[in-house]
Amino acid sequence: MSPAVLGITGIIFLVFLFMIRMPIAFSMGVTGFLGLVYLTSFKTALLFLPRDLFELFSSYSISAIPMFILMGYYGFSAGLGTRLYESAYSIFGHIRGGLAISTIFACAGFGAICGSCTATSATMGKLAIPAMRKYKYNDMIAAGCVAASGTLGILIPPSVVLLVYGILTSESIGKLFIAGIVPGIVLAIFMSSAVYVYCLKNPKVGPPGEKMLLKQRIRAIIRIIDVLILFVAVIGGLLFGFFTPTQAGGVGAVGAILIGLVRRELTWKAFIVNTKEALRTSCMILTVMAFATIFGHFITLSKITFMLSDWIVALKIPGFFIMMIIMLIYLMGGCFVDSLPFMILTVPIFYPVVVSLGYDPIWFGVIVTILTGVGTITPPVGINVYVIKGITNDLPLEVIFRGTFLFFLAMMIGTILLIAFPSWTLFLPNLVK
Repeated sequence: MSPAVLGITGIIFLVFLFMIRMPIAFSMGVTGFLGLVYLTSFKTALLFLPRDLFELFSSYSISAIPMFILMGYYGFSAGLGTRLYESAYSIFGHIRGGLAISTIFACAGFGAICGSCTATSATMGKLAIPAMRKYKYNDMIAAGCVAASGTLGILIPPSVVLLVYGILTSESIGKLFIAGIVPGIVLAIFMSSAVYVYCLKNPKVGPPGEKMLLKQRIRAIIRIIDVLILFVAVIGGLLFGFFTPTQAGGVGAVGAILIGLVRRELTWKAFIVNTKEALRTSCMILTVMAFATIFGHFITLSKITFMLSDWIVALKIPGFFIMMIIMLIYLMGGCFVDSLPFMILTVPIFYPVVVSLGYDPIWFGVIVTILTGVGTITPPVGINVYVIKGITNDLPLEVIFRGTFLFFLAMMIGTILLIAFPSWTLFLPNLVK
């Protein structure tokens, strides 16, 4: 069996392991190890294992991941999500669909602290769904809105997914972070517009809430100034070279703790619980990355990436159509595999192809993040939908999935525009030298 055929066989075997529900990390590790045994020898494959793992875990850049995850969990325990939602509600709550629109922008704001789609959905779901039910919002729209808005958590910086993409491709993490700002705002605007138009045509779906006085609005906005300061300090310090990514995450984590202590919202119990959760999440991500390194080594030795690149060049079709095929693979793959593992699995394969076609790797990272994020609200996996199901209990899964369809359409329209106009994504990164 030739190395390339073995590589294709390995990918098929990996998909089979996914289908029988073997954990993603172990699936990649087993496939990669067996492939290395076949291409080299059992003894050589055993030598690859400790070397690959040591190189990964001894890398300084990898330490940024637990730091940003800590920042997100400490921000949650410090009550930042609650204040962001109250601030957004004070601005949009009085219009039709205003509570849903408030949820969308609150999720975007919390994503700037958290960086996780599931944590964003869980946090805002506990706040927004009871509020929307109080004002007689349709359950389908309420649940679908929170599930879909949570996807902004992996795009608005700091994003753990973009951080991992930067580590995998050696691209500037600072530029990747700032590149996610405009697309995040664009998607939030499209999702909000979809809610507003839908509620205008169906007034009973999203009735308006109470209109707040100007003083109340100003007070609510002032309460999130500390969140804005924390965001500017972390991202600004990273972009202007004051911090490394690891230091930026550490500063953000400490800043979230200080905000919680000053406002007396961070309890000792919450601190311990969220530290444990951050540790568990970090271990999960690092385990996936470790075994993905072994699988990636196997794919590299099989030379399948080089053959794929040469085959695509030989097709002599416009690069735009090739890019559309790659985007479709990410969109469909995100329906079955969680966004982060799927990116870790596929970026080493498609990144060289995208670069050879002349596309900007920063732009590619942002678009891939969006498309894999869309997978968190599409069946059959739809992890954000299951998070909302766990919060509400009484809502059937099909109701929540139907509720995400409106937002899925809005996100796809926004994504198509971002693909058609790369300058929207690259404008801010190009300002940074």
